[in-house]
Amino acid sequence: MQTELSKKLGVEHALFGFTPFPAVAAAISRAGGFGVLGAVRYTAPDDLKRDLDWVEAHVDGRPYGLDVVMPAKKVEGVTEADVEAMIPEGHRQFVQDTLAKYGVPELAEGEVSGWRITGWMEQVARTQLDVAFDYPIKLLANALGSPPTDVVARAHDRGVLVAALAGSARHARKHAEAGIDIVVAQGYEAGGHTGEIASMVLTPEVVEAVDPLPVLAAGGIGSGQQVAAALALGAQGVWLGSMWLTTTEADMHSPGLTRKLLAAGSGDTVRSRALTGKPARQLRTEWTDAWDDPDGPGTLPMPLQGLLVAEAVSRIQKYEVEPLLGTPVGQIVGRMNSERSVQAVVDDLTRGFEKAVHRINRIAGRSGQ
Repeated sequence: MQTELSKKLGVEHALFGFTPFPAVAAAISRAGGFGVLGAVRYTAPDDLKRDLDWVEAHVDGRPYGLDVVMPAKKVEGVTEADVEAMIPEGHRQFVQDTLAKYGVPELAEGEVSGWRITGWMEQVARTQLDVAFDYPIKLLANALGSPPTDVVARAHDRGVLVAALAGSARHARKHAEAGIDIVVAQGYEAGGHTGEIASMVLTPEVVEAVDPLPVLAAGGIGSGQQVAAALALGAQGVWLGSMWLTTTEADMHSPGLTRKLLAAGSGDTVRSRALTGKPARQLRTEWTDAWDDPDGPGTLPMPLQGLLVAEAVSRIQKYEVEPLLGTPVGQIVGRMNSERSVQAVVDDLTRGFEKAVHRINRIAGRSGQ
């Protein structure tokens, strides 16, 4: 499963695995793919340094990367407290009422929320980069599109390739103009923030729009056959995120959430603004239903929504309040019906890819090749 891009990065398989878990990122790289650690939850530089130390010690010299959430345009002088002050009191009350309805306990006195989407803020993302560039990362990916031009230049000065996610050919062209090296075409089916165009349509559109830049296909990919389809559409690899959530290396800290993921079908996700204020595909729960209810107050724009619900999400996760318990995940969750190691997932992907290639060769009359 090699392409020009995978050879350039020195990986055996053109499988790029995004994950918030250091152990999963390292295991993906050891298995011959390219592990990418998500940095958005790291608000303290020392925590990111600790986990990058761990990854560096466990990748066996294989390449890996980092994913940040960084706006292309800088906003000067805005602090988290400034943003918190913009949240309407009615929305705060709606959160408290919803939690009370399901009997969600308070955090212990003095306990701080362990889930804060603050990596979007300029100063937080830049401190993450200050840490990351001290490590031999080979790829910097940005989930909000093209990072600021000085960040792109800083990465290139260190020989680090820069990738950006795109949900349309128009966005992809802007990335190319900004000097991005790799475009991730993220289809509607994907988990997390995603646009409205399905992968089968989006991938070839983006490939054509940014040629000759390499494109990674993302969204709805969870089998080797789907990997083969992505490469047939012109992609030079695939970007996988949801598939790793039910691996044995994933540190979910929630048996209840793992059970829900294993039991979910492909129709059990919803594209909702409930988590961050931007449309993000996630498990459908009583929590997402409450925010999407037209009789409710509606969600706030990013980043207000993420800050508003941060403590609530921590409480729901800590006490495993199952009706409200969810996570970003793509429609491929319907294939995630057993806990397996990262290596087993990669082995299954490569076997399925080989079967698909052999099948196409037979159809094309090249059975001996």
